[in-house]
Amino acid sequence: MKKRVVIIGGGMAGLAAAYTLRNRDIDVLLFEANDRMGGRAFGEVVDGFHIDAGTDFFCSSYDVAFRICKELGLPLLRSKMNLGWYKNGRWSVSALSLSPRSIAGNLATLWNLDFVSPRGFWPFLKFVRDLRRQQEYLNFSSEGRIAEIDGEESFGDYLNRIGAPDSLKVTIEGFLKMTMGHVEHASEAYMRTYFSEMFMKANQIYVPEKGACTLSYALAGACEDVVRTSTPVQRVIRERERERERERERENVAKGVIVDGGLVEADAVICAVPATKVPDIIPDLPAGVRRVLGGVTYSSGCRVVIGLDRPPLPLGWHGALYPEDETPLLLDRSINLPACAPAGKNTLDLLVGRDRAEELIPMDDEEIRHRMLQDARRNPPPGSDLPNDDEGLFTRVYRWKEAVCMMQPGMFTAIANMRDELDQSVENLFLAGDYMRVPSVNGALASGVDAANEAARYVSKAAT
Repeated sequence: MKKRVVIIGGGMAGLAAAYTLRNRDIDVLLFEANDRMGGRAFGEVVDGFHIDAGTDFFCSSYDVAFRICKELGLPLLRSKMNLGWYKNGRWSVSALSLSPRSIAGNLATLWNLDFVSPRGFWPFLKFVRDLRRQQEYLNFSSEGRIAEIDGEESFGDYLNRIGAPDSLKVTIEGFLKMTMGHVEHASEAYMRTYFSEMFMKANQIYVPEKGACTLSYALAGACEDVVRTSTPVQRVIRERERERERERERENVAKGVIVDGGLVEADAVICAVPATKVPDIIPDLPAGVRRVLGGVTYSSGCRVVIGLDRPPLPLGWHGALYPEDETPLLLDRSINLPACAPAGKNTLDLLVGRDRAEELIPMDDEEIRHRMLQDARRNPPPGSDLPNDDEGLFTRVYRWKEAVCMMQPGMFTAIANMRDELDQSVENLFLAGDYMRVPSVNGALASGVDAANEAARYVSKAAT
């Protein structure tokens, strides 16, 4: 009889798992609790505008993402990030690059950002030196080796160790805090991975021509016959099972999942939901697995997207960043991706994280829009044309209680050990999600592919 694998969760990890299993001609069924697919990489099409609600770019080491885009026929465009920085009461403009040529051509900007100021110069050199020296570890590849250098040091402790003054810390942490929360508490290896990819390889950032969300659309379309949306899984059912031929008992074998319609039997189960939700769906996990999952945390975030009939930012600017306070990050994605907006139209994305996001999330859409625009207009970029509260072709507000997976120091080693413990205790239950690799879109996709291949090997072996 043909074996069935059930997947819980329709984010990028679950979709990648379903896509891989279908390509291997294995019966698969995916349950998604929401009425849409894509998880944190979902998007919308509004009046001809293609909107990324969460994920919006691919780094140079996204090997699995690039492979799947190629297989699904999604063209990629190189993304530029020419940002305005508001610091020390004035604006400066720079591309995200730490190449020697870029540094030489942007000394005034780097001075204002305290990279080459008297107190920041040597810590900045140490920072760049460490990024260059460990590039083979600091990436999001499916074969990433970040666990080899992940210790107990936080990013904040690392900045203190290299002697970064507070003014330089503001610049470095300010780049990530709008989407990644309190980065000073995260693993230093994880945070430096973002800087290695975003600054050392700034000319190798790519995006599908109509936004990152089109990858989730394409994966969902390739798997539409096996996807069941608006179908939450209540829990995974496990029981003991005796293997007569080997005369031994297998403990806690996954037999299927409970949905509103009852039991759906399965020969293997892949749980591809955020780490915080796994214990609710699989309540009898081994204590070590539960302990590690309990250490996985997520940042919060809030995003407002406004459609406009004019460019909101100065000519040549892709975004504007305010590292010193909670002013939203401003982006015009239509500059990089003209296919995201109708001809002659633009978008303004406003993103905020940390405590400010927590404050805004309970509010209604209109109040969130008002407050974020009010913050943005406090120190607008020179020559910008930000909308008033009553302007715009449309507005969409996206709230993320769990926006970006944050890895604490030592978590990469802990996750690897947790995976071994789960393999030994439940041989046909697999976890997938960005937290199982280096958290990113590529990490989610890679974990889904790996879980699918492991499930395929298991059911193929069981069939014989």
